This record gives sequence, structure tokens and C-alpha cells, in this order.
Amino acid sequence: METRVRKINPNLLRDWFMSYLFLLPAFGFFLVFVAYPMLRGIYISFFNYSLRKFEYVGLRNYVDLFHNETFMKSLWNTSLLVIITVPLVIVFSIFVAMSIYRKREFARSFFRGVFYLPAVSSVVSITVVWGWIYHPNYGVLNYLTGLFGAEPISWLGNEKTALLSIIAVLITTSVGQPIILYVASLGNIPSSYIEAAQIDRATSWQIFRKIIWPMLMPTNLYIIVITTINTFQCFAIIQLLTSGGPYYSTSTVMYGVYEQAFKLGNFGMASAMGIILAVIIGIISTIQFKTFGSDVEY
Repeated sequence: METRVRKINPNLLRDWFMSYLFLLPAFGFFLVFVAYPMLRGIYISFFNYSLRKFEYVGLRNYVDLFHNETFMKSLWNTSLLVIITVPLVIVFSIFVAMSIYRKREFARSFFRGVFYLPAVSSVVSITVVWGWIYHPNYGVLNYLTGLFGAEPISWLGNEKTALLSIIAVLITTSVGQPIILYVASLGNIPSSYIEAAQIDRATSWQIFRKIIWPMLMPTNLYIIVITTINTFQCFAIIQLLTSGGPYYSTSTVMYGVYEQAFKLGNFGMASAMGIILAVIIGIISTIQFKTFGSDVEY
């Protein structure tokens, strides 16, 4: 019985080698700047690690965090940011995208550029502008409310308004990309579907609920997941505007990581906070994929 030896195609081997050669820089970047820091962070989270001490403590960092009022407050604030910001970003983006899409090409391009500008601008510059708007003495917001007889408010110094002020800034920096994606997705919906529904005397709400929303589901899934992750990682806005105050009313988990690591020098506790945040994001993203991905055609 003859045994046939399968020969490897030299061209196939060359293509395989070249493909992985092109992937090597990105893969090396991922290993050095993503995989290694992530594994190192998991390792450090089991230690009492500071500039003077490196002591194994097991799960004590995790246990202490869930008995820490400041961390629980930060976790609650982060949850509020996500619960409020993500739906508002989705609703506002769809509304603006549908309004833009009905306009002529020049107006559509103009408004897409206007709304996308904050997405490509520096978060620091946008936050500085909002800091001027919120200023209690010469801010634009207090000037406008003063025209109606309202007293000046310390928007960032009041526990009742500080977090809502942060949410407003976060929304302005988050709607740029969703609007662009929704405008592009609306262009992929066949006009014959909408025309047929209009002939059958369907209302605007019925057309949106039965045709437009299901056709936008792949875009919805991407925007919901990305916006949720970005909101969980909110840091620069809080660092520049409130530094977590007043009385930790705007402190988030990401800001807590920064505070523990670079202000208090407790790298083990900061790593544990980062791991908890990563686990929460992973769980919520999985739920979102299961919930919204069921109607997406791959």
C-alpha cells in the first residue's frame, strides 16, 4: 500500500509567512502594552504593593474594597454615569442622525462635521471650555440663568449638580461618532421598505419601530457596547473639573485607580480596583451582546 506524502505549496507557505510577518508589529505591541500590563496588574492585585513594601496579602485587597465606603461610592457614581449617559447618547444620536439624513448633501456634510468635531478634539480642551461655562462667577451658564432671575450656582461645587454637570460634558464628547455611524446606517436602509410602509398608511413611529430600528441593530450593538466601555473609563473630565469632589460625589472607579496608585502609592489596591472594573465591563458587555446581538445578522 503506497503512502502519499502531501507536499506543501511553496506559494502558500510564503503567503502564510508574509501574513504573519505583517501581523508581528501589532501583535508585539499588544503583548508589550496590553497583555503584559494586564497580567502584571492581576498579579500585583494580590499584594500590598507600595514604593516601600511588596507583601502578599491574597484576596485582602478585594475584600477591603467592598468594605470601603469611598470605593462603593465611586462604583455607584460610575453606574449612574453609565445608566444615564448611554441611553441619552443613543436617543440623541438617532434623533440628530435622522434629522440630518433628511437634509440635502451640503447641509448633511456640514452638520456631520459640526457634531463630529468634539470627537476629534482634545478632551482636555473641551473640558477647559466646559469649566469656563460652569464657572460660578463669570460662567456662561450662570449668566443665562441669571437672565431669568436665578441665583448663581456652583455647578461643580454642589453635590446635587456636580455629577449631572459631568454627565452633560460626557454626552457632548460621546455623540460625535454615533451620529456619523447612524447617518451612514440610515443610508443602507432600502427606501422601498419605507415607501411600502407609507403606502400602507403606517405612522412615523411604526416605521421607526418596525423598519428603521431593526435595520439599525448592528450599529446599535456597536455603539451601545463602545459607549458603555468609554463611560466606565471616564477619567480626564473628572480629573480636570472636580477631582472627584465635592465629597466624592463625582468620583469614579477609574479616578479611584488613579488616586490609589499615584496619590497614595497603593499599587496593589489600585490594581484590584482595575480588575474589578474590567470584570464588570466584561459581564455587562456580554449581556449587551446576548441582548442586542440576537437580532443582528452576521
